[in-house]
This record gives sequence, structure tokens and C-alpha cells, in this order.
Amino acid sequence: MKERVKEVLSKALPSIDFDLSDKLYDDGIIDSLTLLTIVSTLGSEFDIEIDFEDLEASNFNSIDSITALVEKYVK
Repeated sequence: MKERVKEVLSKALPSIDFDLSDKLYDDGIIDSLTLLTIVSTLGSEFDIEIDFEDLEASNFNSIDSITALVEKYVK
């Protein structure tokens, strides 16, 4: 699942190296606008809707945390 999430996000946001950091949001690599793109892309690709309470930095700081979030919603 991790490789698929990374592939999808790399196509949507090619300027971001998702393996670069485990603090993507905290280090400013992604911002709130990029976060919306990530949520929208994941929603479309995996047919999920991420709840508002899950829109916190810790869920988007690394490809591992993003993958865990997707796995939470994929049924």
C-alpha cells in the first residue's frame, strides 16, 4: 500500500520527495494548500473521505503516516 500511496502522490505533486523527511508538514515541505491536494488526491484514488478530525500534521508528516491514514479508511 505504501508504494501505491507514494506513486499516486508523486504523480500529483512531483516537486515533493516523500522519502525526504519524516516531518514533511512540520518542516514546511508541505503546507495547508498542499495538504488539501493530498487529501483530494487520496480521496479520488482510493475512494475515501478523510474526516476533519484526521486533518492534523501528524497524519501527513511522512509517507508512512499518510499510508496509515489511507489504510484506516480503505475497506
